[in-house]
Amino acid sequence: MLTRPDARAGRGRREVRSPVAQHADEAGIPVLQPRSPREPEFLGQLADLGVDCAPVVAYGALVPPAALGIPTHGWVNLHFSLLPAWRGAAPVQHAVMAGDEVTGAATFQLEAGLDTGPVFGVVTEAIGPRDTAGELLDRLAVTGARLLVATLDGLAEGSLVPEPQPTDGVSLAPKVETADARVDWSLPAHVVDRRVRGVTPAPGAWTTWRGDRLRLGPVEPLESSLALALAPGEVSVGATGVLVGTGRGAVRLGEVQPAGKKMLPALDWARGARPAPHEEVGA
Repeated sequence: MLTRPDARAGRGRREVRSPVAQHADEAGIPVLQPRSPREPEFLGQLADLGVDCAPVVAYGALVPPAALGIPTHGWVNLHFSLLPAWRGAAPVQHAVMAGDEVTGAATFQLEAGLDTGPVFGVVTEAIGPRDTAGELLDRLAVTGARLLVATLDGLAEGSLVPEPQPTDGVSLAPKVETADARVDWSLPAHVVDRRVRGVTPAPGAWTTWRGDRLRLGPVEPLESSLALALAPGEVSVGATGVLVGTGRGAVRLGEVQPAGKKMLPALDWARGARPAPHEEVGA
């Protein structure tokens, strides 16, 4: 089993095994954790194993050409998009943020380029109007795992031939950083909704309130008849809940997490925060 090295985490900064390494330990499977897959020692270990094929899921590091050619059938990567759409580290998040209605998973031959290799197989998955990136990824993890097993079986039988990716329809999905998850209230309500769902649960949507960070759970874009004439970021508390104005329309907040506290319903937060008339989040 190949995975990233143990990382320091938590307040005590203790070294913590990755979930992959923990599972391998419990199953009695040897674990390789090179700091870089370019290390000569790792390349030697990989060659000694006589690997037929190396399946890859969210490894998080580029596999160098020296390693790509060692397994008999190369490296087969499971990627959570319909390639060539959303090549990169965060395909599910970007698909939700872009408002895609359909996504999926693909298995492809790993090569030196970023998710550019020929494709063995795909499965599709509808994106629901209220899906978060986390919920969508949970479903794709199940269907994608089945696809990966089927791909490995096909390679073992010699029945699979990968097809080159189309040259059109390429889009990129770089890692979503915490700064990228800050809500821009000048965007239309439906775009704010997509962006919040796209970064839920990680890194988590946020804004500011009276100088402190306020984390947001999924929001609800309102129909025009319910959207008050609120300025972008303006907060209104009433019978319909806690509303925030956007560049066009408004959204209803679901749950929020003030700095140093737990997630709670937005109305409970508002009762304590007592927003003044025309006061804004993100100001």
